[in-house]
Amino acid sequence: MSKNVLSKFRFDANAADIVANAKSVTVPESRAHILDMATGNGQQIFKVNYEVEGLGLVEEVEVVRCKNGVSVNYVESYMRRRDPNCMYIGDDLPTDKLTYKEKFGESFEGVRKETFEWLKTQDLIVLPFISGDAKHGGYESILIGPKNAAFFTGGLADLQGFIPADELREGFEPKAVIYLAPVFRHTHYDGKQVVVHNRLDNLHEVYSFNLYPGPSAKKGVYGILLSIGEKEGWITAHASTVRVTTPYDNSVVIMHEGASGGGKSEMIEEVHRESDGSVLLGVDLITEDSLYLELGDTCELHPVTDDMALCHPSYQNGSKLVVTDAEAGWFLRFDHIKEYGTSIEHEKLTIHPPEPLIFLNMDGAPDSTILIWEHKMDAPGVPCPNPRVIMPRHFVPDVISDPVEVDVRSFGVRMPPLTKDKITYGIVGMLHILPPALAWLWRLVAPRGHANPSIVDTGGMSSEGVGSYWPFATGKMVTQANLLLEQIQNTPNTKYVLIPNQHIGSFKVGFIAEWLDREYLARKGSAKFRPDQLVESRCSTLGYSPKSLRIDGHNIPKGLLRTNHQVNIGDEAYDAGAKLLTDFFKRELVKFNTEELNPLGRQIIDAYMRDATVEEFAALMPM
Repeated sequence: MSKNVLSKFRFDANAADIVANAKSVTVPESRAHILDMATGNGQQIFKVNYEVEGLGLVEEVEVVRCKNGVSVNYVESYMRRRDPNCMYIGDDLPTDKLTYKEKFGESFEGVRKETFEWLKTQDLIVLPFISGDAKHGGYESILIGPKNAAFFTGGLADLQGFIPADELREGFEPKAVIYLAPVFRHTHYDGKQVVVHNRLDNLHEVYSFNLYPGPSAKKGVYGILLSIGEKEGWITAHASTVRVTTPYDNSVVIMHEGASGGGKSEMIEEVHRESDGSVLLGVDLITEDSLYLELGDTCELHPVTDDMALCHPSYQNGSKLVVTDAEAGWFLRFDHIKEYGTSIEHEKLTIHPPEPLIFLNMDGAPDSTILIWEHKMDAPGVPCPNPRVIMPRHFVPDVISDPVEVDVRSFGVRMPPLTKDKITYGIVGMLHILPPALAWLWRLVAPRGHANPSIVDTGGMSSEGVGSYWPFATGKMVTQANLLLEQIQNTPNTKYVLIPNQHIGSFKVGFIAEWLDREYLARKGSAKFRPDQLVESRCSTLGYSPKSLRIDGHNIPKGLLRTNHQVNIGDEAYDAGAKLLTDFFKRELVKFNTEELNPLGRQIIDAYMRDATVEEFAALMPM
């Protein structure tokens, strides 16, 4: 590596020492250069392995060179999705997260120094990239990791937007660094995924002790942005955003938030249709009857964000929230695509991409074409639930790169089936309109929901945490709760809705509710309803339900709007399910109700604890 390139960096003392003493250092020249290194400089099959003391040569990953990209598959099924409990804090700054010392009984400093020493024994890649929005400002960052894990480097480069060696500016001074040391998973952490955040005065360090990019190259960078935002008073929302334009040229911008698996990527997908062009509304799990509707011209979609929406104060210019993408690429999950024809747009984009792509957890043979419905098997007959494609956002047609005003903030939650004989919290109807106070509560609790495909399942109902981005944050929950509340207060003309996926009562629906709600809200022009168009939900946590909902000339059945009207549910089963949901909310909200919380926030939580009505919530923060 030319010394001229390395001289452009202003490394901190530790990074400078590693780079000066490593076996070799490569700063990638181009995306093609990275992908070539990912396959061991052009091998058909390249195995990523490491010598581990006591275990010998351990194979972690197989990378296969295919026609439309590289197929990345982990030897262990455990490594094919993010462990939700893998993040620890290595410093002594204020945090509500589990610290490294609390978990492992010792200071992180020893392992930190061991990491530096191990990296010096390797052929390294140093990747300069931007955390945040490179077009509208961002934070100079680097990855330092072993060269044989170039597939990981490529994933980070596509997700965050790297800077080629010949475009690097003089005086590039990282405000964040990711150190990649995969062998430590075996030598220190019993094979588990571990990611450690270490916050210094002028540098945010992330230590990735595993090769799945989700907790570090993806969510680790998210944690960097949340940490910076916590200091400066802004957030990065866990959300996809899309401008929806009707056949009559009316546009609405919808930002869809939610826990992992809550339908963010799906919000920017086209409506999935049957082979005859009809739309499957749902399948009754009791009778096995299917509901279809004919949908004519659908709206044009112009994606803005896929998972991380930067809400930087420099964008805000009025009474609506303004966002732009915090990422340069999207980590698309395709577990719902099981056969040809399910999503024509994604099939075309992945089979004939402008440049080769990085595919994770999908079958790929040398020189074959990787197909997004052919998923890696975790076990015979059991496909991996987390097949992914890393998609550079500039490959996506009609993408919007500038900040946009948000008309509607929706919140997605995975719902289990509910019947008289199987009581669950699956009471949510197809569309609920939330007063801002309730919208804030949903963002505090952020239920992770039913059968989450993105993470290692912990079983039962659980919370993703404040903002649904809490798993990636490093600081204090109450600080994030206050920032969210202030943001909602400052953007009164942005409206709020709640949308389920997977099930509506006893109906299996997948993601159709958000696709049809998107069509409805765009045609309507917003989520603003007259009082006579709404009815209070039987469970006040759900805000209001529309009295009726008509899409392209089709009336949605009442039982899909208010699930207690389904013949297989009724009021008694609904009320039992509602109690499960409200009890869960109350348990989760207790931890926020402290003296540090905004006084209005304490009022809202107190109202919830005494079972306030929807109208009482609406009075606390007008719609």
